[in-house]
Amino acid sequence: MAMKRKLELLAPARDKETAIVAIESGADAIYIGASKFGARQAVGNSVEDIKEVVDYAHKFNVKVHVAINTILNDEELIQAKELINKLYDIGVDAIIVQDMGIIELAVRNELPPIPIHASTQCDTRTLEKAEFFQNLGVSRIILARELSLDDIEEICSIVSSKEDKENAIEVETFIHGALCVSYSGQCYMSQYIGGRSANRGECAQACRKKYSLITDEGKIIAKDKHLLSLKDFNASKHIERLVKAGVKSFKIEGRLKDANYVRNVVAYYRKILDNLGRKASSGQIFMDFEPDVNKSFNRGFTEYFLKKREKCFNFDTPKAIGERLGIVNKTGKDFFEIKTKLQLNNQDGLCFMNGGHLEGCLINRVDKVGAMYRVFPNRMSGIRQGTEIYRNNDVQFEKQLSSSKIKRRIGVEVNYRDGVITAIDDNKNMAKVEITSQEAPKNPEKMKETFIKQIEKMGDSDFYARKVRVLSDLPFLPISVINELRRELLDKLMQERISNYKREYQKPLEHTLFPKEKLDYHANVHNQKAKEFYEKCGCEVCEMSLESGKCKSKSLELMRTKHCLKYAFDMCGSKENLFLVDEKGKKYPLEFDCKNCEMIIHN
Repeated sequence: MAMKRKLELLAPARDKETAIVAIESGADAIYIGASKFGARQAVGNSVEDIKEVVDYAHKFNVKVHVAINTILNDEELIQAKELINKLYDIGVDAIIVQDMGIIELAVRNELPPIPIHASTQCDTRTLEKAEFFQNLGVSRIILARELSLDDIEEICSIVSSKEDKENAIEVETFIHGALCVSYSGQCYMSQYIGGRSANRGECAQACRKKYSLITDEGKIIAKDKHLLSLKDFNASKHIERLVKAGVKSFKIEGRLKDANYVRNVVAYYRKILDNLGRKASSGQIFMDFEPDVNKSFNRGFTEYFLKKREKCFNFDTPKAIGERLGIVNKTGKDFFEIKTKLQLNNQDGLCFMNGGHLEGCLINRVDKVGAMYRVFPNRMSGIRQGTEIYRNNDVQFEKQLSSSKIKRRIGVEVNYRDGVITAIDDNKNMAKVEITSQEAPKNPEKMKETFIKQIEKMGDSDFYARKVRVLSDLPFLPISVINELRRELLDKLMQERISNYKREYQKPLEHTLFPKEKLDYHANVHNQKAKEFYEKCGCEVCEMSLESGKCKSKSLELMRTKHCLKYAFDMCGSKENLFLVDEKGKKYPLEFDCKNCEMIIHN
């Protein structure tokens, strides 16, 4: 039985075009980067473009969140303040922040009352950290991806609005997409290697590079493998439990992904959430394809640590492998045969491992031979009997997505009575137009039939007719006049919807006790306002951020991760000292916190 609580499906948007795709496909909210200060620096958007997104989104009661989730120096903090004011003025619904300097500005009432969401970069992975943000008064926390279902349930039970507590805050959690191997906000590998800080939106993705794993005696455990590369997250089997736990917002990762990816993945999770609660936005999604996340970019899927520790990595490749077809049964000079339940098409993209490398080919021709497919690829090199084949580009499905007319529309009931046409939408917004004609029709029944038929033709508008009723005698109306009345009525209704959009506001923030007494570079304090914030929360900042150049520590934790190489290679309990070695021969000592099942990569 569906629950009554409103649930938010939160989708990524690299630009305004992708944002509109996400909205049409069923997102209740979208998150997008501004021109500066986003953790995905490569996909910034102007205030003007974001304004267009906001105007479009609010027609459907969809919210727009803007990511300002990098750490900022003192000068940038001033610029960020100006940007936040502009975003508030154009109607943005929330900002996603990491830097406590922004929080300090909010505490001082130097920001407009725009809701503040504590980014996953804030490293909220404990109940104590969640309670800190609750007492501080932010509107929402975005949890670390490494948490288990039990962890999430515990946090929600204390801080979320599940029980409608006065100081409750919303909880957002990731449900799909790429995974950072390090705790978010705690990765310094990219900064250490090449000066490109993940906390400054410039991550060079060191986790997707090749490494070797060796002992201090030089024994090679693994050579030239993608030892830090994780599969992609897929929590679809656990959405119901997350809903019951009290999670408000279900987040899809992917601000670098294209429109087809967003369309497919958003539609997929829309269908799941619609069975579990009410959507937080308005309108019905009319789909013209069956969404399937296996067919969009993925490195293989993992549930990560939601239920239990699992093999969450793919050491062979950091690239998309797509959906598994099966094992090659037979090969010929220019073909191979494979048994699969999937429909294969000419020009599909296939991939397979060959000598430790991912290789690919295209299907030139495919024939059905009994229970087998006989596939003629554009190259046979590396394909032999027993090769495991994946499809990473389903041409027909991609064409279907590209040509999709998936559309969000708002239901409306139209009534005519005594010279007035009234429209009431699903959110009880109402608009009216009056008819001045008093000429009696020659055929009243035909006039009624024509009126209903033309009013129902809402075409490419944002509405669809749930019901059209004629409750008194109609005057004579030409079809062109009915069409114009319909357009005027729907325009008025949309104006009414927009004027009635309910904006939420950030309640006042106040300093509260931080759960630690001292902080080092892990706190990512990059400006004086952030330092002042922590001090007013009873915490001494012993050193500034690694990126500031003022960090005093010589021994650094470049990553702290739940992904453990001892576990991956069945070495739990081993006393051997292990090192990662990159392709340039640089050695990184590994430390293992077995009590907490964590691995630490040192400089």
